[in-house]
Amino acid sequence: MRLGLISDLHGNLFALEAVLDEFRDEQLDQLVCLGDIAVGPQPAETIARLRELDCPVVMGNWDAYFVSGFPEPDNDLDRRLMELGAWWKAGLSDADLEYLRGLSTAVRLPVDDGFELLAFHGSPRSSEDRILPTTPDEQLDQMLGARRAQLMVGGHTHFQMVRRHGEGLVVNPGSVGLPFERQEPVMRVCPWAEYGIVEARDGSLSVDLRRTSFDVGAHLNLMRRSGMPHVEWWTGLWATSRDGTRPRFGTGS
Repeated sequence: MRLGLISDLHGNLFALEAVLDEFRDEQLDQLVCLGDIAVGPQPAETIARLRELDCPVVMGNWDAYFVSGFPEPDNDLDRRLMELGAWWKAGLSDADLEYLRGLSTAVRLPVDDGFELLAFHGSPRSSEDRILPTTPDEQLDQMLGARRAQLMVGGHTHFQMVRRHGEGLVVNPGSVGLPFERQEPVMRVCPWAEYGIVEARDGSLSVDLRRTSFDVGAHLNLMRRSGMPHVEWWTGLWATSRDGTRPRFGTGS
């Protein structure tokens, strides 16, 4: 079985379409989305496109904020993010919000004989947990709890990762719509879309983490025309190429 993994779309339809274009040549049996769908400049359009795909989708932390309320900000960065989130949420219909409300926090799928995949956003415990390569094994055990599988896939960090844990494998395909170059000391966004492909067949497992280009310039221009708050700050976080539109590498690199 071949599965496509996407996560953290963040309302970026340009990036999502670029990834879906690559999937068309991959003969996938299933697509799985790991949450944080609509928090971005094309929230309704991204939900509509995802619903057309009719694939399993888990609820991300921002999806939960949209339907249950935003947390109180602790600092200026959080305040800006929550104001952006509230502005993007205003572009959603009642039907869009009902779709988000109906998402599960975790999805379990059979992928091969006796082999299962467990999909979540942050961890099975919380959509806000961050599983990193440096997360101590003891902390990861607490995050995973009793809900485990041979293959565990999550997002939330916006960084690609493959990590062995016990007899299982933890995979993060990165972010389709908002991949991070770094978060500290200043957030910086990479000018590409990230995704993953997993194949489980006859007892063997392979994981392929990929990135592809998309029209970053069109995405930034759409935001500048949208009237969204903090637009110059937000678009300024993107690490564009010298021509301001695309990173300098080929599709599928």
